[in-house]
Order: sequence, then structure tokens, then C-alpha cells
Amino acid sequence: MMRKDHTLHVGLVGPMPPPYGGMANQTHQLHRLLSQEGLQVSLVQTNAPYGAKWIEKLRGVRALFRLLPYLVRLWRLAGQADVMHVLANSGWSWQLFAAPALWIGWLRSTPVIINYRGGEARRYFNQSMRWVRPSIRKAAAVVVPSGYLKQVFADFGIEARVIPNIIDLQRFVAAENDRRLNADSPKLVITRNLEAIYGIATAIEAVALLRRTVPGITLTIAGSGPEKAALQQLVAAENLEHNVVFTGKLTPDEIARLYRQADIMLNSTTVDNMPNSVLEAMACGVAVVTTSVGGIPYIVEHDRTALFAEAGNAGSMAEQIRRLLNEPGLYQTLIENGQREVRQYAWPEVKNLWLDLYQSSRRSGWIFIRG
Repeated sequence: MMRKDHTLHVGLVGPMPPPYGGMANQTHQLHRLLSQEGLQVSLVQTNAPYGAKWIEKLRGVRALFRLLPYLVRLWRLAGQADVMHVLANSGWSWQLFAAPALWIGWLRSTPVIINYRGGEARRYFNQSMRWVRPSIRKAAAVVVPSGYLKQVFADFGIEARVIPNIIDLQRFVAAENDRRLNADSPKLVITRNLEAIYGIATAIEAVALLRRTVPGITLTIAGSGPEKAALQQLVAAENLEHNVVFTGKLTPDEIARLYRQADIMLNSTTVDNMPNSVLEAMACGVAVVTTSVGGIPYIVEHDRTALFAEAGNAGSMAEQIRRLLNEPGLYQTLIENGQREVRQYAWPEVKNLWLDLYQSSRRSGWIFIRG
């Protein structure tokens, strides 16, 4: 018997902040925005706190303390929701969190949408597709945030559709005053985790090169991670203690304020998909100098919305920064084009893509009436 006028119940599965990061921020935004659209949204958190603090110290064993309650919550969710939306990533995250959601959804006849992200997908698939494929075949749909990942999936014979990440254009807005770049003391910013794949050492070396002719240059690095000590040692070795500041991990509101105080955002990564940090900086009226690895050319264009530097090449990054310092017209062009470009990632543009997919994937027999 068909039920009429039923408000769709979406089961959302993914990490939540803290810590603040790309996937956690997307889960948080989706939960809030979908609820505001009138949908019933139930959340199963993949990084839920442990029941007791002492469990966090038991490496290996602690995964069981998180996994078993997670599976129970998934089973309940699959029995209640009309469609499950699972945010997924590569590596152990796929095996521990995404794959179980797919199999449980299949067992309980609940459609599961896999929302896959991560710049290391190709490498992971090359190593593990034989383990990934049986699970991903259970998905009602595979969604990726960029054309780059769509092509990666296509190369492995898997059809995916693109629904971009959501950029909060109410939080990430340009400063009200019309700030001009001070070429004698430019303010640079990095907002990536302090991990080797993000190439932050290259950015620091670029600042060292520029400091010779622009002694007032500053770089603020907002993030945390295992490379912090090594990066601080590099700063000391280059005598950049007065030019480079480490803030530690910041909240999204703090990041937005940091962008509004900055002139240029650096993205020196060696692996990437669709970095929200680049789009958020553009929304705040900050010029971007980035590498062109992975999916970055799918979201920005050299000389129009960003400047591209060669990955791992400090001289190349320094040269692109120097172009902005010497060419105020180019600097303003990047800012104006960037602010126009990011409008497509606002919720009013993205929401119908999700609502239409939920509608077409929902559990058989339901009719979804949008709120």
C-alpha cells in the first residue's frame, strides 16, 4: 500500500566536528540545511565520542569500541530511513564505515547513496578495488563533488554523478571595506592540515625566497598535524620566525575572519580533489595561488580565478605570488572572478540536486513532498 504526503526521512552518515575538516564540515552543513528544508534527518556519526576517555588510549582495540555501536546505529537507521546518504573516503574509512552502511542498507532494502570524496581515490582504487567493488555495487547512486573524481570512477567502470560541495556564503564573505594589496607587506595564509601531502614546506620556502625583496611579507598557517615540528624547524632554519605564524586548528568562523584579513591564500598541496579551502578563500575576496594537482583545475582556472604553481617547486610558487604583488590589475581580476565563480556552490544552487536524487532513490512506495 502506498503512503501519500510523506516527508522524506534521510539517514545521514558521516563525521561531525570537532575536529573541523572538509568532510565533517560538509556533514554538519547537510544536517542543518536539509532539516531547514523540512526533511526529517537522522544522523549516525562515524566519529562519535568513545563511551569512556580511557578507551582512546587503547590503539587497535578502541576501533572495536566505536565500530560495534556504529553498526547497531546503522542497523536501526536502515530500518527507519527512506534513503541513506553516506559520506565516504578512502582507506580504512571506507572499510570501517562506508562498506558496512552499504551492506546493511542492502540487507534492510534501504537505498544508500555513497557521497565519495578524497584526492587519493585513484591510488586507493588501484590497490583495493577488488575489495571496494562488491560493496559499491550495492549503492543506489554514487555521488562525487568534482569532475575529477567522476573521471576516476569512470576509469574503474563505475558511473558517478557530480554534486559539488556546499560553501557557506553567509559565513565566507568578503570584508566590507575595499582592501587593497600592500605589496610591501602582503599577508599570506594557508588553511590545510599539517601533513606531508599538502606541501606546506614548499610554501614556507617560497616565502623565504620572497623575503629577500619583500621583508614585510607574512604567512599565517592555520592547521594542525604530524608535520608541525618539522615545519617549525624549517621556519627556524630559514630565519622566518618574524614572518611565519602557526595558529593551530581554527573553527570555520575563525578561518573566515582570517581570510578577510589576508591578501593571498596559498594551496601548495601535492594531492587534492576539490579543496573547500580554495573556494572559501575566493568567497572571502582573497586571491589564490595553488598547485594544479588532482581536481583543482576542475574548480579554478589559471589567470582567471587563480594562479597555478608547480607542485613541490618553491620558485614557481614565489613567482606566482610575485606576479600578484607587481600586477594589481591581475590581483583584482582574480578576486572579482573568484567571487562570481563560487556562487554555484551555495546551498540554493546545490540543494535541488540532492533533493531530486533523494526523490529518485527513495525506498519504493514513498512519495516525497518537499517542505
